[in-house]
Amino acid sequence: MTNPPLLDLALHLAARGIPAVPLSVNKRPLRNCPTCQDIACGGRPNMLDPGPCACPLPCHAWAAATTDPTVLAGSAWERAWRQAAAVGYHPGGAGVTVVDLDSADAVAWAGATLPPTLTVPSTRGEHWIYRGVMRSTNGVRDSVDIKSLMHYARWLGPGTGTMTALPDAVRALAAKEDTTPAPTAGRVASSTPGCGWSRSTKHGCRHTEGYVRTGLARGVDLIHAHRTSGAGSQAFGAARFLAAQHSRCPGPCHLDTLAQDLIHAAVSVGVPHAYATRAVTRGLAAGGTHLP
Repeated sequence: MTNPPLLDLALHLAARGIPAVPLSVNKRPLRNCPTCQDIACGGRPNMLDPGPCACPLPCHAWAAATTDPTVLAGSAWERAWRQAAAVGYHPGGAGVTVVDLDSADAVAWAGATLPPTLTVPSTRGEHWIYRGVMRSTNGVRDSVDIKSLMHYARWLGPGTGTMTALPDAVRALAAKEDTTPAPTAGRVASSTPGCGWSRSTKHGCRHTEGYVRTGLARGVDLIHAHRTSGAGSQAFGAARFLAAQHSRCPGPCHLDTLAQDLIHAAVSVGVPHAYATRAVTRGLAAGGTHLP
């Protein structure tokens, strides 16, 4: 039986020591199976908080990426490859760091600031790939993410140029964003109270308080379930979803109150406060509604 083309690509990457994993049509990891949903399985041993999960399916995104051809081409992953739309890889597992430049301005900044290295064109910019690993950090500056340890990147081709050593300039970017203090007594410095949204004071909203609180709780749960990576994206998605529900309300709905809870949830799992705020603000705007 002929392998799907994406599986052949993954096997090719694995042979070069690059851990691969299937990605869905939206270029994100495939959804976890019911057993692994919301980290109910405890997570894999190689995650930030080591767990006992030995799920044979490609659950947990980068943590499932592998160079083992028997896993990649095994029956447990067969359905995943049929559904896949792209191949992802774990940069840290391959010993590299990807500086993801997601706009023309970001590419111009890198060209003027960072040493040249292997470069791969992306949909909206470029991936600059350096030899060496570091902590992954999203939003180190506008349209710039760092993907290395405990993160995934989409495989976009071999690129051009010569890969060079990870420079201090890139490590410094992550250090600048590492501004959220470690949790103290179970709370973080930017900790906020629970949901302060009340239907009784939001006369311009057409939803019940229970409806709004349920939507918020689901968004917060999704953020908390992404403790190792992706919490910022979940915060964006939750904000966009909540905003969309209020797009036909006469307003104001005071979604800024809900926004603070989403920001707090993201910060509580390690997302820098500035990045969490930016993700939620953009999510609200993308949902097509208004702030107060």
